[in-house]
Amino acid sequence: MSKKVVNTTNRLKNYWWAFYFLITLPTIHTFLKKDNKPNLTGIVMLEKRPELNKENWFSGYYQKQTDDFNNDHWAWKEWMVRWNNQLYYSLFNEIRVNGFVAIKDNYVISKSYILSAYGDDFIGEDKIKEKCRKAKVIQDSLKRKNIDLVFLIIPGKGRMCEEKIPEKYKHSVKATNYHVFVKYFKEYKINYLDLQKWFVDDLKKREKHLLFAKFAHHWTNYAECLAVDTIVKYLEKLRQKPFPHIVWDDVEISDTPRSRDADILKSMNLAINPSYNEKYSYPDYGFEVDSSLEKQKVLVIGDSYWYGPVYMGVNRYLFGDGQFWYYYNKVIPTPKPGEKVEVWQLNFRESIENNDVIMLAYSDGNLSNLGNQFIEEMYLMYTNPEQFTEYWSNKQQLQYYARQIRETPEYLKKATIFSEENKITIDSAIIYLSHQLKSNPAFFQK
Repeated sequence: MSKKVVNTTNRLKNYWWAFYFLITLPTIHTFLKKDNKPNLTGIVMLEKRPELNKENWFSGYYQKQTDDFNNDHWAWKEWMVRWNNQLYYSLFNEIRVNGFVAIKDNYVISKSYILSAYGDDFIGEDKIKEKCRKAKVIQDSLKRKNIDLVFLIIPGKGRMCEEKIPEKYKHSVKATNYHVFVKYFKEYKINYLDLQKWFVDDLKKREKHLLFAKFAHHWTNYAECLAVDTIVKYLEKLRQKPFPHIVWDDVEISDTPRSRDADILKSMNLAINPSYNEKYSYPDYGFEVDSSLEKQKVLVIGDSYWYGPVYMGVNRYLFGDGQFWYYYNKVIPTPKPGEKVEVWQLNFRESIENNDVIMLAYSDGNLSNLGNQFIEEMYLMYTNPEQFTEYWSNKQQLQYYARQIRETPEYLKKATIFSEENKITIDSAIIYLSHQLKSNPAFFQK
């Protein structure tokens, strides 16, 4: 064999060894690195390895869960995920956040708010009319106890940033949940405050401060302050009683977002974050303190838009330490310190009637499921108490398993995969899997 052939063969062997080393380097790094949990937002991961025992081994459960754990915790996962997301974002303007899309001028938005703006999530006039009829019965029943029911319509990013939406999403609008709900709120004389109309028709045209930011899912902190001030004044007029007020003198202008003004950017898990190129406004706000005022306790039931006012202290300082029931599920603040409490665990009637105002605060993108069954359950409680008692008992049993799914990373990951495969919401997936878990406690061991 010639010397040239030998040298070529040696070089090829060296290349192969180098190739093998490169493909095994992540595995080697994973074994050598003590903490391999990636710093990623919005990704459900297994927290610990499965227990090795006879039952888990022979059922195949241990092997599958170990594969999932290793996939979640290998040393280069964060780096690979971030650069994979960066590639899609830089080349195709596509973000890897479930349910969100990138639109014009680097704006990001939940697709549900585009659908709501053009009526693609319209649930039908008959359903809305019936829901409003029941709401009227509830409003009258509560009023007899000197409790007011109020619906708060929060502006969605689809309507507020409609000029940023690409043409492929646009079409003529026949009907939207928003317009039909407003129609029947008026017809049934239901208490409501339409912030969307105020923001879209008025503030958007004249307000110099930013109301919706590029990389935020919700309204800005400045918009929240405007909204809170208006809500308090509306409730004062409705109740004919004074409330404490939010006040501010100065507004700080910042080049860097705070609070939740870039919350989606974190979930995008990019390797290199894009520039903001916006001016953010932050009022130096405070709350009036007047011990002579009679406390008005307001319970807020709503979507994630209301988290901002909660963080600000609105429920505590303006709403008489009233609770926030997040999507009619999680109770904030918890009535049992150190323990998570959900609505189904409460004495329902007592928890409702211990308030002066019940306010349902939903953005237009969530009007298709306004109340998250609160309206239907309240109606049943006031019109058929015996049937409600039976219904509530069954609900408590089902919600016990739903909570197991939400709080067990392994179960939640399977629910997330199930929702993506079947193109349904994560909440719908959890409800379906709760029924399965209720009938077969070993369902997730399959």
